[in-house]
Amino acid sequence: MGPLKTIKKKKRAEKKVDRNVLLAAAAAAASASVALNNDDDSPSSHSSLDWWDGFSRRLSGSSDPKTFESVFKISRKTFDYICSLVKDDFTAKPANFSDSNGKPLSLNDRVAVALRRLGSGESLSIIGETFGMNQSTVSQITWRFVESMEERALHHLSWPSKLDHVKSKFDKISGLPNCCGAIDITHIVMNLPAVEPSNKVWLDGEKNFSMILQAVVDPDMRFLDVITGWPGSLSDDVVLKNSGFYKLVEKGKRLSGEKFLVSERAELREYIVGDSGFPLLPWLLTPYQGKPLSLPQTEFNRRHSETRKAAEMAFSKLKDRWRIIHGVMWMPDRNRLPRIIFVCCLLHNILIDMGDQTLDDQTLSHQHDIH
Repeated sequence: MGPLKTIKKKKRAEKKVDRNVLLAAAAAAASASVALNNDDDSPSSHSSLDWWDGFSRRLSGSSDPKTFESVFKISRKTFDYICSLVKDDFTAKPANFSDSNGKPLSLNDRVAVALRRLGSGESLSIIGETFGMNQSTVSQITWRFVESMEERALHHLSWPSKLDHVKSKFDKISGLPNCCGAIDITHIVMNLPAVEPSNKVWLDGEKNFSMILQAVVDPDMRFLDVITGWPGSLSDDVVLKNSGFYKLVEKGKRLSGEKFLVSERAELREYIVGDSGFPLLPWLLTPYQGKPLSLPQTEFNRRHSETRKAAEMAFSKLKDRWRIIHGVMWMPDRNRLPRIIFVCCLLHNILIDMGDQTLDDQTLSHQHDIH
């Protein structure tokens, strides 16, 4: 399977959704959670709160509301919203999933298993033991969740129709006008057999086997465009120039909005910023290199660095929340891994769109790659 490009998704899923509409829908999903769990198609016939009472006892013998957030790293409101997204797919194709005692797994049970697998990064055996089910059930549930989310949640990751808010906020943060995003690359590290010659293409500059994730990020650390699946040995330049984003910009379909008037003789087009690993382009500004630098060049580099922090922090937050892509993955399926990474990006954006501040007080590092 080649690299995953979000622009190839079905057109019906690429609809633009106003952020306020999303938040209003999410609030409604929370109040409708009882209906979700009492639906005739669902194996569960008890309320959302009763579901967590029983589920939490299986995990720790406690039903403290804080325990839910510590287990899943999201709020109950966000959890209910995610359940509403995948409900139709999960009930349309019943798989008769059950725990080790033969008890059918409800919609909430299955979403909980998938989120725990993606959020903790724990092995299938540990998840199975924790939730009282076999490894194959954990694997099948997680994959069905991934398949559903990459279609049902796609509206949470799309290029904005209007960039005024993005440009205004970047300008306030760093003083760089008309900036539409920060681009960066991170590596998802894998454990692969070194003896197989075909695996050498996955070796990155740090001598780790890895898969690349490239993303353009807004000032709120929200992913606006992602591409993943490329081998770790490829340079930032190569990945960028093979991305759908690059081709759209070159065709004038992105970063082609209103220009900023710098002076009577100069104007600044829409652009993004990236580190020195990326090529300097009319729409991609990189820092000045070499020494000595003039005072204006030094000041530009400072502002440029402040703007890039959004992407660095977004990757750190992504890997910290969805730990299946944190650390070293053991012999992953390289055809499925890009889709798992993409769904983690969707979940990352959903938390931002829902205003979910669970665990937001944790300190994040700007360093998101293993060295």
